[in-house]
Amino acid sequence: MHAESRPSRRRTYALLASAAGLATVAALAGALPADAHSGKGHGHHGPSRYQDVQLLSFNDLHGNLEPPSGSSGRVTETQADGTTKTIDAGGVEYLATHLRQARKGKEYSVTAAGGDMVGASPLISGLFHDEPTIEALDKLDLDVTTVGNHEFDEGAKELARLQNGGCHPTDGCYTGKRFKGADFPYLAANVLDEKTDKPILKPYWVWQKKDVRIGFIGVTLEGTPGIVSADGVKGLAFKDEVETINKYAKVLQRQGVQSIVALVHEGGFPSSSSYNYDCDSPGAGDGISGPIVDIAKNVTPAVDALVTGHTHTAYVCTIDDPAGHPRMVTSAASFGRLYTDTTLTYDRRTGDIARTAVRSANHVVTRDVAKAPDMTELISRWNTLAAPIGNRAIGYISADVNSTGTESPMGDLIADAQFAYGKELDPETDLALMNPGGVRAGLTYAAKGSEGDGVVTYAEGFTVQPFANTVNLQDFTGAQLVQVLKEQVSGANAAAPKILQPSGGLTYTLDLTKTGADRVVTDSVKLNGTAIDPAATYRVATNSFLAGGGDGFTTLGQGTGDLVGTDDLSALAEYLTAHSSAASPLAPPATDRITIVQ
Repeated sequence: MHAESRPSRRRTYALLASAAGLATVAALAGALPADAHSGKGHGHHGPSRYQDVQLLSFNDLHGNLEPPSGSSGRVTETQADGTTKTIDAGGVEYLATHLRQARKGKEYSVTAAGGDMVGASPLISGLFHDEPTIEALDKLDLDVTTVGNHEFDEGAKELARLQNGGCHPTDGCYTGKRFKGADFPYLAANVLDEKTDKPILKPYWVWQKKDVRIGFIGVTLEGTPGIVSADGVKGLAFKDEVETINKYAKVLQRQGVQSIVALVHEGGFPSSSSYNYDCDSPGAGDGISGPIVDIAKNVTPAVDALVTGHTHTAYVCTIDDPAGHPRMVTSAASFGRLYTDTTLTYDRRTGDIARTAVRSANHVVTRDVAKAPDMTELISRWNTLAAPIGNRAIGYISADVNSTGTESPMGDLIADAQFAYGKELDPETDLALMNPGGVRAGLTYAAKGSEGDGVVTYAEGFTVQPFANTVNLQDFTGAQLVQVLKEQVSGANAAAPKILQPSGGLTYTLDLTKTGADRVVTDSVKLNGTAIDPAATYRVATNSFLAGGGDGFTTLGQGTGDLVGTDDLSALAEYLTAHSSAASPLAPPATDRITIVQ
């Protein structure tokens, strides 16, 4: 019911350039006794002082049980000679195999996640309110996760159901059995019920194996309300990430837990898109920018590592804590394409992690390993239930319709579909605008199943637009419309612009050599070749998320003459069906509506 945002509105940052280097492992250098990484003592005097604990982690799965398609299912790897190659990755059948292999021989192993396990999910999971993903995560032996912003797509009550079980209040039970809920705890330390001022779920959880204890604190980004539909966060307060983590670190320490990991659904932007980029060259943290840097620099030194997410990027970095000591900060991209393997060396004498011995690396969830049979069975079972709906053809395309770029073919296509639907609803509709974060994927020409090349199925459309937003019509003055375009690159979106995808007929110039609102060249904004009249009224179609002022577009929340239509996926399906056929497939839009000056 909302769309992905990237960085938090509250923080601004500059990209820190750093040369890409080959590195699969980041380590905090330092000396420990010879047995520090063995976990074995000398002789027969009980366990050694130091015990290696394996921390496996991933983030932003978004219900991608099947291998994601196109660029969503690939990672970039830097080779020894400096060149890069892409590797097909992801799919829980492979993720399960990789995690199980990684755990072999590791008596002390814990698996944690950085949020957005569900929400914006493909049809196989989204159609069933993500019950299939919770079932898969249970089978993966996930021990703990934080909530992300997408865990609130359907509101706090639905999140509580995913945690505690019970059949969906509207759709009921899907399999004849009561949904049992997650075996693992969801943590929400900084998400409070406004009435009670208490966290809506557990704020922390302690993993214990024999005499080794590690505490986990889970938070989502404070800016969650700005990127989730208002209904999803009604009655909830989202508190500062750093203050919350520091508060509960003290609580854990008072309970005698000295080893602490923060699960933070907020992230950063590494200087390279390669998953194995050496984030610490030339210096600690130099290769990463974004909100997580500020968070990591301010979280108490009592926290030993940060598992992060939200930005869908891959990094293994060390960022100095407030005491000036390096601390590991990791993220495993998204969609189950990577997992992070971190070694935390537990000091039995202090009960703390020996930070000088932390090692971490991201690993690709390659598809050249055996599929996990239990996951194959799970996918088959849910696909059988979804097939009658998902396999229905809704249109035909002549080539891939990609979702990448400042203006993307997929974004334009969605805007055109919403404009066409708006015209049906009200002939006075003038244009449509689509938020880029709501475009979750592109459409691929190659067949995914037996439907044939170029056929767009309902399941593929669902993957593109899984939020069940409605298409809303509102009236704005020309001056307000220009202001909306300026809000793409100013205010809340100044640091990381969110470029709305325009329907055909709306054109303007985006001058990236300028700063702030000036990047939108006012005189260039035209509709069907005619300059926008500041005093005239324009009827604009958007999704309900934008119509509520989401993603920092406050002016879009001020429209008048509201008219609420059908859901956005239905509008897209209707458009594809009306404008394409097997004999005359739809070509990807040309993305020539925004002229970009760089």
